[in-house]
Amino acid sequence: MLLLKNGTYIDWQTLEFKQSDILVKEGDAGSIRFVDGYDAQWEKAHVIDCTGKFITKSFANGHHHVYSALACGMPAPKKNPENFLEILNYIWWNLDKALDLEMIRSSALVTAMACAKNGVTFVIDHHASPNAVDGSLETIAQAFDEIGVGHLLCYEISDRDGSDIARKGLEETEKYLSKRQGLVGLHASFTVGDETLKQAVQLARQMNSGIHIHVAEDTSDQDQCIAKCRKRVVERLHDAGVLQFPKTILAHCIHLDDHERALVERSPAWVVQNMESNLNNSVGFFNSIGLGPRIMFGTDGMHSDMLRSAKSAFFAGHNFDAIGYGETYRRFRNVHHYLHSNGFSGDGENNLVIFDYDSPTPVTADNFFGHFLFGMESKQITHVISKGRCIVEEKNIVNVDEDQIWAISRKQALRLWSQMKK
Repeated sequence: MLLLKNGTYIDWQTLEFKQSDILVKEGDAGSIRFVDGYDAQWEKAHVIDCTGKFITKSFANGHHHVYSALACGMPAPKKNPENFLEILNYIWWNLDKALDLEMIRSSALVTAMACAKNGVTFVIDHHASPNAVDGSLETIAQAFDEIGVGHLLCYEISDRDGSDIARKGLEETEKYLSKRQGLVGLHASFTVGDETLKQAVQLARQMNSGIHIHVAEDTSDQDQCIAKCRKRVVERLHDAGVLQFPKTILAHCIHLDDHERALVERSPAWVVQNMESNLNNSVGFFNSIGLGPRIMFGTDGMHSDMLRSAKSAFFAGHNFDAIGYGETYRRFRNVHHYLHSNGFSGDGENNLVIFDYDSPTPVTADNFFGHFLFGMESKQITHVISKGRCIVEEKNIVNVDEDQIWAISRKQALRLWSQMKK
């Protein structure tokens, strides 16, 4: 049990400001309670002094890639990529093929630590490791559990490495979903054949889940679909049943026509915007027009800072998207609505961040959006509470030895980079 003393609580939905002590109870179904006065039971609580600090709901990431965690600083690829398909071939598909379970565990641990320090207590991840499929999802889950970060995982099933690995992806998914919450992952339409797509949709229906897939991130996805299937990507996914699930996540959705946008809007599926990744890959700019209100933010493996992701979407979106102050915050928080509406656990009200935000100007409900976009930063987060337990205290990870994990991850990165050269 935690007792947060003397802080200013900001309700993440109403933006109401409240001065109160807060009692935080542990567990997936834990809660917070505003308290006043003294109660003998509080003597057993862990007390955090929040004087002069702000408390609000922690953050969640709508689309991440654990497998990219050891990429920072890696040697240049054999060929300088000239387009999106070459970026995949020479960088990411070369990297994910080199992963083994030890590398995956290190990737998951450092990702979970980075998320925690940035106030992110829940991650929706899309994983790929074609030569280490079996056990990969459970390896990630255990690492996230160790840090204390909630998760909704999937394996990126694809035919790009052959039917045998596609089958392993389906088997890994079914095995994982039989014991943990998760999604059925697919890479993208252009690497998924009709039979694999059919089996994935059947598995999602069987496991009461949904599909998590990259959609029209680049024009090449549309070009291949039109050439092979004589229809556009979203039309193909709609016809296959992907859009029927309210748990389905469509990542990117950049190169869509008006008909595809209408199909998405009329469906219960959710869209994830990944602005910085799109900018980095030069694939285009996200435009929300016609997609409906179910849009949330992700980082696509670029980093684990959701405040940074929101700011990038706002700044870059001025000339390409109908996005303003309130809409940016709405998309930033939409991931909580996705998780809650679909009955996923681990993102309750007892997930909190404490900000030491010493603003030179007043912070109120009326001007909160201005502070959210132009003042508040992840480096100001001092404490992070996940499922009622403190996982970051005074900016330090509580549950593990950070230095030891960093030391191991650096060795695993060198192993990975060496494998990638073969």
